Amino acid sequence: MSEPSIFTRILKGEIPSEIIAETENAFAIRDIAPRAPVHLLVIPKSGEYRNVVELAAGDPDLLAELIGLANSVAAEHAGGDFRLVFNTGSGAGQTVFHVHGHVLSGDLTESSLGG
Repeated sequence: MSEPSIFTRILKGEIPSEIIAETENAFAIRDIAPRAPVHLLVIPKSGEYRNVVELAAGDPDLLAELIGLANSVAAEHAGGDFRLVFNTGSGAGQTVFHVHGHVLSGDLTESSLGG
Protein backbone atom coordinates (compact mmCIF):
# COMPACT_ATOMS: atom_id res chain seq x y z
CA MET A 1 0.00 0.00 0.00
CA SER A 2 1.45 3.36 -0.96
CA GLU A 3 1.86 6.30 1.38
CA PRO A 4 -0.90 8.93 1.30
CA SER A 5 -0.06 11.91 -0.89
CA ILE A 6 0.69 15.32 0.55
CA PHE A 7 -2.79 16.39 -0.61
CA THR A 8 -4.47 13.55 1.29
CA ARG A 9 -2.45 14.50 4.36
CA ILE A 10 -3.50 18.17 3.99
CA LEU A 11 -7.15 17.15 3.68
CA LYS A 12 -6.85 14.99 6.83
CA GLY A 13 -5.29 17.92 8.73
CA GLU A 14 -1.92 16.20 9.13
CA ILE A 15 -0.15 19.00 7.21
CA PRO A 16 -1.30 22.58 7.75
CA SER A 17 -2.78 24.40 4.77
CA GLU A 18 -5.71 26.74 4.30
CA ILE A 19 -8.47 25.20 2.21
CA ILE A 20 -9.76 28.22 0.29
CA ALA A 21 -12.72 26.46 -1.37
CA GLU A 22 -14.33 23.05 -1.25
CA THR A 23 -16.99 21.00 -2.99
CA GLU A 24 -18.31 17.57 -2.10
CA ASN A 25 -15.46 15.84 -3.96
CA ALA A 26 -12.69 18.44 -4.35
CA PHE A 27 -10.85 21.24 -2.59
CA ALA A 28 -8.58 24.16 -3.42
CA ILE A 29 -5.46 25.48 -1.71
CA ARG A 30 -2.70 27.98 -2.45
CA ASP A 31 0.46 26.53 -4.00
CA ILE A 32 3.37 26.65 -1.54
CA ALA A 33 5.80 27.57 -4.34
CA PRO A 34 3.79 29.98 -6.53
CA ARG A 35 4.94 30.52 -10.13
CA ALA A 36 2.42 33.31 -10.84
CA PRO A 37 0.79 36.12 -8.84
CA VAL A 38 -2.21 33.80 -8.36
CA HIS A 39 -1.28 30.12 -8.12
CA LEU A 40 -3.90 27.84 -6.62
CA LEU A 41 -4.38 24.08 -6.77
CA VAL A 42 -7.65 22.23 -7.33
CA ILE A 43 -7.52 18.68 -6.04
CA PRO A 44 -9.92 15.73 -5.83
CA LYS A 45 -10.46 14.54 -2.27
CA SER A 46 -9.83 10.99 -3.47
CA GLY A 47 -6.26 10.01 -4.34
CA GLU A 48 -7.55 7.32 -6.70
CA TYR A 49 -6.24 8.99 -9.88
CA ARG A 50 -2.57 9.77 -10.43
CA ASN A 51 -3.03 12.21 -13.32
CA VAL A 52 -5.64 14.01 -15.41
CA VAL A 53 -5.66 11.33 -18.12
CA GLU A 54 -6.62 8.65 -15.59
CA LEU A 55 -9.22 11.00 -14.09
CA ALA A 56 -10.79 11.82 -17.46
CA ALA A 57 -11.06 8.13 -18.32
CA GLY A 58 -12.24 7.01 -14.88
CA ASP A 59 -14.49 9.82 -13.65
CA PRO A 60 -15.28 12.59 -16.15
CA ASP A 61 -17.86 14.06 -13.75
CA LEU A 62 -15.14 14.58 -11.14
CA LEU A 63 -12.96 16.24 -13.78
CA ALA A 64 -15.86 18.58 -14.60
CA GLU A 65 -16.24 19.33 -10.88
CA LEU A 66 -12.52 20.21 -10.68
CA ILE A 67 -12.86 22.56 -13.64
CA GLY A 68 -15.90 24.18 -12.06
CA LEU A 69 -13.97 24.65 -8.81
CA ALA A 70 -11.05 26.14 -10.77
CA ASN A 71 -13.45 28.60 -12.38
CA SER A 72 -14.92 29.55 -8.99
CA VAL A 73 -11.58 30.18 -7.28
CA ALA A 74 -10.32 32.08 -10.33
CA ALA A 75 -13.41 34.30 -10.22
CA GLU A 76 -12.75 35.06 -6.56
CA HIS A 77 -8.95 35.40 -6.64
CA ALA A 78 -8.12 36.47 -10.20
CA GLY A 79 -11.12 38.31 -11.62
CA GLY A 80 -12.06 35.26 -13.69
CA ASP A 81 -8.98 35.19 -15.95
CA PHE A 82 -6.86 32.06 -15.51
CA ARG A 83 -4.83 29.23 -16.97
CA LEU A 84 -5.56 25.68 -15.87
CA VAL A 85 -2.55 23.36 -16.10
CA PHE A 86 -2.37 19.63 -15.34
CA ASN A 87 1.13 18.11 -15.38
CA THR A 88 1.07 14.46 -16.42
CA GLY A 89 4.19 12.42 -15.72
CA SER A 90 7.55 13.27 -14.21
CA GLY A 91 8.90 14.35 -17.61
CA ALA A 92 6.21 17.04 -17.67
CA GLY A 93 7.07 18.25 -14.17
CA GLN A 94 4.57 16.24 -12.12
CA THR A 95 6.04 15.62 -8.67
CA VAL A 96 2.90 14.67 -6.72
CA PHE A 97 1.07 11.71 -8.25
CA HIS A 98 -2.38 12.62 -6.96
CA VAL A 99 -4.10 14.45 -9.83
CA HIS A 100 -4.32 18.21 -9.32
CA GLY A 101 -4.75 21.26 -11.50
CA HIS A 102 -2.78 24.51 -11.24
CA VAL A 103 -4.98 27.61 -11.46
CA LEU A 104 -2.71 30.44 -12.59
CA SER A 105 -3.30 34.09 -13.28
CA GLY A 106 -0.87 36.88 -14.08
CA ASP A 107 2.68 36.60 -15.40
CA LEU A 108 4.49 33.34 -14.76
CA THR A 109 7.77 33.63 -12.87
CA GLU A 110 9.17 30.50 -14.56
CA SER A 111 8.35 28.87 -17.88
CA SER A 112 7.92 25.37 -16.46
CA LEU A 113 5.39 24.37 -13.82
CA GLY A 114 6.17 21.55 -11.45
CA GLY A 115 3.74 19.87 -9.13
